[in-house]
Amino acid sequence: NKAPKLGLVDVPNHRSSHKNPIPRGAGIIFGGLFLLAITMKGFSCINENYLIILAIVLVYIIGIIDDLKTIQAKTKLAVILAAAFFVYLSGYEIDSIGTYFGYELNLGWAALPFTLFAIAAFTNAVNLTDGLDGLAGTLSVIMLSTILYIGIVHDDKMLMYWSSFLIAVLLGFLLLNWHPAKVFMGDTGSLFLGFVIAVLTLDAFEYLNPTSILFFAAMPILDTLIVFRRRLQRGKSPFTPDKNHMHHILFNAKQDKAFTVRMLIFMQLSFSLMFIQVHQQDDLLNLIMFGILFMVFFNLFDPRIRRRPKNAIIRKKHKKNKEVEQDNA
Repeated sequence: NKAPKLGLVDVPNHRSSHKNPIPRGAGIIFGGLFLLAITMKGFSCINENYLIILAIVLVYIIGIIDDLKTIQAKTKLAVILAAAFFVYLSGYEIDSIGTYFGYELNLGWAALPFTLFAIAAFTNAVNLTDGLDGLAGTLSVIMLSTILYIGIVHDDKMLMYWSSFLIAVLLGFLLLNWHPAKVFMGDTGSLFLGFVIAVLTLDAFEYLNPTSILFFAAMPILDTLIVFRRRLQRGKSPFTPDKNHMHHILFNAKQDKAFTVRMLIFMQLSFSLMFIQVHQQDDLLNLIMFGILFMVFFNLFDPRIRRRPKNAIIRKKHKKNKEVEQDNA
């Protein structure tokens, strides 16, 4: 095992959910396999568009550097934005955010900054889900399976080939990443997955109503929005790390990693099935539905929720029994 010698080991800290050092180089492996695959003739579907490949390579490299030697969040963001700009130059952009009351809301000159923001935000959102064994990998498999479905329906080879390859690789990775995990994907894996899924989503954009994307990636998006809002409410930077993500809150309430991951996976699976139903539905209705979901989840996943220690329950029962004895005396 060369991971410790290379520094590719996740050492537990106050924000970790594991107690022992665990290798975190899996993302380097499956990211490298993917990059190798898309350079093969007949697989890439975009061999002539080297900017997409260059963008993915940039994110892959910054992930490796971050795994080897932690770098500042601002540096990572700058590289991801640069990679997103290459994606924009290759012809992918979000030029509309939907049709409302019969009028399409085109972004015009704002398409460039909005596209860069959306790619970077989505990449970061997937990265933030990598907090419990098997969570980020399984959420990615669900999202990629949804993309595969869209690709099959519309006979889009890029969507079909890329998503099916990544699903196969991730299923192999998850065999070693389920609790108790033997290996982590690291920032290389989570940033890479977030970025590639963002690119695939942009490729699928022509088949979807813009607001339906909110359901396609509901769990990463809701988690990021809720965490950022709470940090701002406390007067902190939205990028300040903490343990108030959905998986932290649910784990604190149940103290069961496997249960927490299963619940979040079930939620994302439900939203993905909903996405299939609403991906061509009215944008305004989609926004209203997602707004309601945000309010429900914001109140449901409250960081003040904590599992009561068993000794506290025992003390309460003892006190109640004592009161009954006094009443009977």
